[in-house]
Amino acid sequence: MRAIEIKQPGPPDVLQLCERPVPELKPGEVLIRVHAAGINRPDVLQRLGHYPVPPGASDLPGLEVAGEIVGGDLSGSTFRQGDMVCALVQGGGYAEFCAAPLQQCLPVPAGLSALEAASLPENYFTVWSNVFDRARLAAGETLLVQGGTSGIGVTAIQLAAAFGLRVFATAGSADKCRATEALGAERGIDYKTEDFTAVVKALTDNKGVDVILDMVGGDYLPREIDCLADDGRIALIALLGGAKATIDLGQVLRRRLTISGSTLRPRPAAFKGAIAANLREHVWPLFEAGKIGPVIFKTFPLEQAAQAHALMEGSTHIGKIMLQVV
Repeated sequence: MRAIEIKQPGPPDVLQLCERPVPELKPGEVLIRVHAAGINRPDVLQRLGHYPVPPGASDLPGLEVAGEIVGGDLSGSTFRQGDMVCALVQGGGYAEFCAAPLQQCLPVPAGLSALEAASLPENYFTVWSNVFDRARLAAGETLLVQGGTSGIGVTAIQLAAAFGLRVFATAGSADKCRATEALGAERGIDYKTEDFTAVVKALTDNKGVDVILDMVGGDYLPREIDCLADDGRIALIALLGGAKATIDLGQVLRRRLTISGSTLRPRPAAFKGAIAANLREHVWPLFEAGKIGPVIFKTFPLEQAAQAHALMEGSTHIGKIMLQVV
């Protein structure tokens, strides 16, 4: 099969087209003939040598795919050979065939193409796990999304808005702020020209927000604590702004604040399978009702994976960057 491998850690051009054997399946896995795959920040970190591959996972990049089930044991499931599915995987998505745990597969939502469906798993699994499971965002609460035009940000805004919650989002330009508002944010905040803490406090009558989805870390963390409501929660999922922060622990104690962090890739299939079940019950109907939808910025053919990574590193995109395989 054709695949994209990382020749050595480095810039985008270390991504090279190669020939690899079709993956051998482990118990509980299915083989997917990949139609499309998503590009994600962890792929870039892996290419740079900063995101180790979990033991037993493919060394090929790619954490989400959509395509046709062409092999594997489907007993006990509702899937059949030939079904179109999307899946969260530990690696191997930049290829013509990919092994995926059956528990982590979801049907392509009605009305969506394989390309659109491939843009969903990494972001929706991540947002559901962190915002709704770990941070327990609930009815009547407010959410601040850092990086509102990233794939994760677009997902979090749409979901919170679809559930009738107030959501604010930061972004790096006036155009990007308007894009977050078109997706359902009440207010896009330009982090280059505005103080998001002051804006959030003004919008919430000085109460602050209940939950913050943070992929920045670093010096954002003390500012986020300042704009949390009492009993507020920060869900930290990435460290684009750095791994160290100085925070006021007195506020954490007095106001009963919670800071949690997680990475999804190393978690076991059973954990991700539980997220998949929640998505199928609570989120997939929203796609089919047209209340939320994929946001794809640009699509590249598989052999242009390096160009796709260069675009992601430029951070000019709104939504997902994708690879078309078939």
